[in-house]
Amino acid sequence: MNKQSKLYKAIKEAVADGRLAPQFRVADVKRACPGWSEGTYAAFLAKHAIDNPYGNREYFERVGPGLYRLA
Repeated sequence: MNKQSKLYKAIKEAVADGRLAPQFRVADVKRACPGWSEGTYAAFLAKHAIDNPYGNREYFERVGPGLYRLA
């Protein structure tokens, strides 16, 4: 399992067990899934949002400015 998959799995688990609300911000993910570098949280959500310009897997949907949910 690569590093990105580990963070995605941690976010999915946090939503499933209630540590993270279904709609979340970067700061929420940081609190629910500690242990990653400061810049990783925002970069990961943006890079894996639906319609990201990088062609990365789409794990998240933007539902508002800075607000995401699992896709």
